[in-house]
Parts: sequence; structure tokens; C-alpha cells
Amino acid sequence: MKKVRLLIADDHKIFRQGIKKLLEEEPDLQVVGEAADGREVVKKATELKPDVILMDIAMANLNGLEATKQIKKVLPESKIIMLTMHKNEEYVLQSFQAGASGYILKEGAVEELVSAIRSINQDKSFLSPTVSKTLVDAYLRKMETGKTETPFDLLTDREREVLQLIAEGFTNREVAKQLFISVKTVEAHRAHIMQKLNIHDIAKLVKYAIQKGLVDLNV
Repeated sequence: MKKVRLLIADDHKIFRQGIKKLLEEEPDLQVVGEAADGREVVKKATELKPDVILMDIAMANLNGLEATKQIKKVLPESKIIMLTMHKNEEYVLQSFQAGASGYILKEGAVEELVSAIRSINQDKSFLSPTVSKTLVDAYLRKMETGKTETPFDLLTDREREVLQLIAEGFTNREVAKQLFISVKTVEAHRAHIMQKLNIHDIAKLVKYAIQKGLVDLNV
């Protein structure tokens, strides 16, 4: 029997290890790798090419939503399940827009997660029963009407990366070092971000980033 190859991305080591142990009790599942932050999961996914990735939303350096986008660009066949503690509509909609095929709450039972993995691997979608179906309905309505664009949607992927790092407290020089770009380029991205969002101070940028799931106070 061919096993479903899994990659677990979460910033809490104990959680990763616990999930790994539980999942590997299933004869058709195999955990092939773990990642502690968004950049690591993108790297590991590219190397390991897993069938299914379990992705936390709130991770340092690069959040799960942006990591999902990057992975789907290079590995469209890999399926992604958001495994998170967040129930709000914004996270659910952003997850499906980013390319996720499922959304599971950490408070759910292991049986639910196993069922989700198997469904996703068969090209189906899966939404945790504890998350209202109206959230997906709302997303589909927005897609049909074309009313999905917000100021946040105007940001490029790189601008979202810069926004997250700024919100996490990195200086322009530190952002430049992490992204392998010049300080001047970071400054240009920062100016564009503020202009597109119509936000002109760091405190409000941080608050906005938290609201959009780019950074979490608990990370």
C-alpha cells in the first residue's frame, strides 16, 4: 500500500512531535519531514515533495498563508491543510485563496485530521465541522461577484513578506539580510506598502499585520 507522505509545519516542537506520533499509527500515513517556520516549510516542501502538508497559520519569518502561496506555485500537486486554532472568517477565506484544500481546527479530534488527510489526498476539499459552512459560502459568493479585492490584495508577495518582518520588529537592514535584497529596496517596499494600505506609522502596520494573520502575538 502506497503511503500518503506528510510534512508537518508548526512552530511548536511538542505539537509537531505529538501529531507525528499519532499520525504514524495509521498504516497509510507517513511523516517525511517537519518544519518550524514558514521559510523552512517552503524549503522542506521543495526538497521532499510531500503529498500533503499540515500548515499552521501563525509562524515566524513567513506565515502559513504566504508559505502556502509559495509552495503551490512550485508544487501545485501537493495538497495543503491549514491546521490552526483560528476560527475567524478572514483566516478561512485567506487560506482557500492562498491555495489550501482544507481547514482544520487544532481543537478537533485526531480522527477528523486523519479523515481530512485522506480526503485531501483524493483531490477533495475538507472543512472542519466546527467551522461554519457559511464561511465557505461567503467565499464562493465573493468569487462569483468578483468582490474579493481589498487593499491587502494589492500587495505583492514580496511586500507581504516585508510587512510581516517589519511587524515582527525587524529593522530595514535585518529585513534586507533575510530576504537577500538591498536596504534601499526594503525602504521602497515599505513605502509602497504604506501607500497601498494608507497606513503611515509602524504601530498601525503591526496591528494590521496581526489582523491579517501575517503575525501572531503568541509567536
